[in-house]
Formats: sequence, C-alpha cells, structure tokens
Amino acid sequence: QGRASNFLAIHTSQAMECGHCGEGLSIPRGARAVQCAHCRGVTRVGRRHGFVGFVVNMITNMAGGGRTRPATPPRLREAGYPRVQGDKRALLVGISYAGTHLPELSGPVTDVKSMSFLLTQKYGFPSQCILVLTDEERDPYRTPTKSNILLAMRWLVHGCSSGDSLVFHFSGHGDQVRDDDGDERDGKDEVLCPLDSDPADCGSDIRDDEINAALVRPLVHGVRLHAVVDACHSGTVLDLPNLCKIKKNGESEWTDQSAPNGAWKRTSGGQAVLISGCADTQTSTDGIGDELVGMGALTYSFFTAALFAQRTPTYAQLLATIKAIIRERNADGRVSCKLPEPVCSLVRKVVNFSGVQEPQLTSSDKFDISRTQFLL
Repeated sequence: QGRASNFLAIHTSQAMECGHCGEGLSIPRGARAVQCAHCRGVTRVGRRHGFVGFVVNMITNMAGGGRTRPATPPRLREAGYPRVQGDKRALLVGISYAGTHLPELSGPVTDVKSMSFLLTQKYGFPSQCILVLTDEERDPYRTPTKSNILLAMRWLVHGCSSGDSLVFHFSGHGDQVRDDDGDERDGKDEVLCPLDSDPADCGSDIRDDEINAALVRPLVHGVRLHAVVDACHSGTVLDLPNLCKIKKNGESEWTDQSAPNGAWKRTSGGQAVLISGCADTQTSTDGIGDELVGMGALTYSFFTAALFAQRTPTYAQLLATIKAIIRERNADGRVSCKLPEPVCSLVRKVVNFSGVQEPQLTSSDKFDISRTQFLL
C-alpha cells in the first residue's frame, strides 16, 4: 500500500513550462491554471477531470516522464517558426545594418550562413530546426528587430527537455549602457543591437537582463545551451555567473560574476555556456575579405577551429585555437595555429583582422575546461 501511495503521488504530480516565457512551472494537484512567478503570465493546465481524466493524466505523465509539453504560445504560432522535432535546434542572427543609423558591417550574413553549414554538416543539426534572422529576410517575422529576436529566443527554448542541445549565434553590433537595477559589478549592462536599434533610445537595444531571462532561466535539467556572440562588449552578455580566465601558466581559473544585488541569473537546472568575441570593455572586429567575402573575427575563428578539428576538442583546446587564429591575424598575417596548412592559407586569404580582442568563456556552472569535450 505504501508503494502504491508513492506511485500515485509521483505520477499524478505535474510539471510544465510557462506558455508565455518558457519558465518551468510546478502545477499543484487539481489546478486548472497557474501564474508564472517570472513573467506573471497565466498558463492553463488543461487537465481532464474525474476518474477517466485521472487515469488519462496518469498514463500521459508516465509516458512523458512526468512532463507535459506546453501548447505553442499564440505569437509563436503566428510567426510560423519551424516546428522542432528531435533534440537539436539553433537560432542564428546576423545583422549588417545597411540603411540604418549604425555603421554597416560586411560579415554578419556570411557568419550566419557559415554557422548553419557548420551545425548541419559537422554537428548533425537538421536544417529545418535552424531559425535564421537576417536583414536579407523578407518574412516580417524573420527580420532581426528587437521584438523578433526576443520572440525567436522564446522559440529556441520553448518546450526544451533533458537531452536537448540548443545553439544561439549572434553577429552584429554590441554596446554598453548604464545599469538601472544594480545587478552589474561595473555599473553597465551589455546589450545587443537589433536592426531597429535607436542610438537615442537605449531601450531599443536588447539588454543582458532580457537575454538572461529569455535564454538562460528557462533551461531545465539536462538541457545544454551554447551561445556564440560575435559583437563588441559581449563578454558577459548572457549574465552568466562564472567567467573563465586563463592564467599565464595555462591553467584555467573561474571568477565569480554573480549579480551584486543577489538577482537570480542561473538556469532552472540546465547548462548555459557563452563564447563571446571579446571582454565587456573591448570591441570585436568585423573581418574584411580580400578575394573572398568577409566574416566576423570570432565567427570565422570558431568556424575554422571547430570544422577542421581532427578530433573532438576540449573547451580549452577550442578556445586556444580560436585565440591563436585571432592573435596571428592581428600580428602580421602569419598563421601558426595548429591547423592543416590549407586551412591556415584560407585564414590568411579570407579575413583581414585588425585591432585586439580576447574571446571570453562564461558559464552557468564551473567545469574543468581542459577535460570536458566541446559537444553540440
């Protein structure tokens, strides 16, 4: 009888996600709706009632591991974003800013195409599970405005479950603005600049607080998110609490980047890792092509290091190769990173980097980067 009581207690409980922001929700027994503590939105539970409903709900929960996939929010249905099948999905955003108030960039659209190639050909992401937002898109929901980027972020994490591998890539302008809520150690929020960014209105940009709420907090146990952000001032643009620094002796050291006001910036049990183009105080380079088209410095270095890796690299090895490519290109064009000679020639031929930038690694959790393999 005790075992039966425990069985019923386990399988009649219910967990689901907020239909508005994707935050994990715990549903009290018998509840018909629940309000999200994060976004305050109300999600209907939609359970059947009575004895038949009890049996159906119990079987459904057993089949789904006790987890109910929420219905697609209305705005996501209206946008017509891809219906995800399988455990891999990606959101790729590239903005050239042609015809806007911001300086035009030559690399972002090519960056997105390169990342799509890498994910499909190297890491097995289905092409239909990759959502692309660029200023070349004609679909109004796929132009990289602030509202569309935030909506696409919701698409990326919506209904995610244990075993899912998510990728977010952004290539474009980044900036810093004054922090208004006391959660930044340096008093500045990092922002991504969408296509409709207005230099006179910092509210038109996407703050790290918004990115953290949209991409990081909804990650449930067993879900991994990798973000690659090729933008200025992007070091901590996901507001992750741990920053990895490489000491002079080559050893890694994690430093605490938690919000000084105690604001919650962590996941709901999953893992988030960010590889960014530079530190918060640095700018990131848009490569200018010589004979071929230009690409962003981080995106090209990441693409090259990952695509031509002879074996699965650790995070430390991947980061070292990325830094080597950027460092050598910043020097005098000689590439001495440990890549095949044809690849080194291609680096010299495709991208002309300038300036100094130091790619950063931040994470929701501390881990041994010299032992942990980079897997997507």
